[in-house]
Amino acid sequence: MKRRLLLGLCVLLALAFAALGVWQVERRTWKLDLIARVTARSTATPAPLPPRAAWKEDQSYRRVRVTGTLLNDRETLVQAVTDYGPGWWVMTPLETGTTTLLVNRGFIPNDRRDPANRPAGQPRGPVTITGLLRTTEPGGAFLRSNDPAAGRWYSRDVAAIARARGLRDTPPFFLDAPPFFLDADATPNSGGYPIGGLTVIAFRNNHLVYALTWFALAALSIAGAVLAWRKEDAR
Repeated sequence: MKRRLLLGLCVLLALAFAALGVWQVERRTWKLDLIARVTARSTATPAPLPPRAAWKEDQSYRRVRVTGTLLNDRETLVQAVTDYGPGWWVMTPLETGTTTLLVNRGFIPNDRRDPANRPAGQPRGPVTITGLLRTTEPGGAFLRSNDPAAGRWYSRDVAAIARARGLRDTPPFFLDAPPFFLDADATPNSGGYPIGGLTVIAFRNNHLVYALTWFALAALSIAGAVLAWRKEDAR
């Protein structure tokens, strides 16, 4: 009876470990597909802004080109931590004539919060921007909720920012701007701020290592059962 219980336990463990290994193989397939899709989107020829009928679809990292006028007087600063240190994302509405798209123009340090300290970085008149669409970030950050009334923003929550700034016809995603405007012929933003082009496209893919680990544990469980069975027979 004792031998059977031990054998049953080892088999159950082996099945559980094997199932986890298969799950990691499936996760790896999903992750590779995701990486391929994002790479294709982010390097594709710039397309127009998706039509309203497609707004509910996943548009993340799609490369688009839009033309409009920046509403600099309605910008929103969202806390950010980048390779340049702590500071703020400058979220500025872009009026296109049919929609008001939120544009993450880039990063500014604390001493540039006041727009008066970066007047050269606030272009007036029509601009054309090529960038990557990003998914809205509702709610806030870990243990920190956005507080629109107090002007405290910890995440790029498109819907909440649109309500707070009185924007209309705003898509449920925002645009990460590059460090330059098309009409500036790849010239960095005047004045150096905001610093655009900081989109991070990186996906951890350790699923193969995890899968091999689980399969190895399954094999060890079977080996343990066989050894235990043989020892009982020897006795």
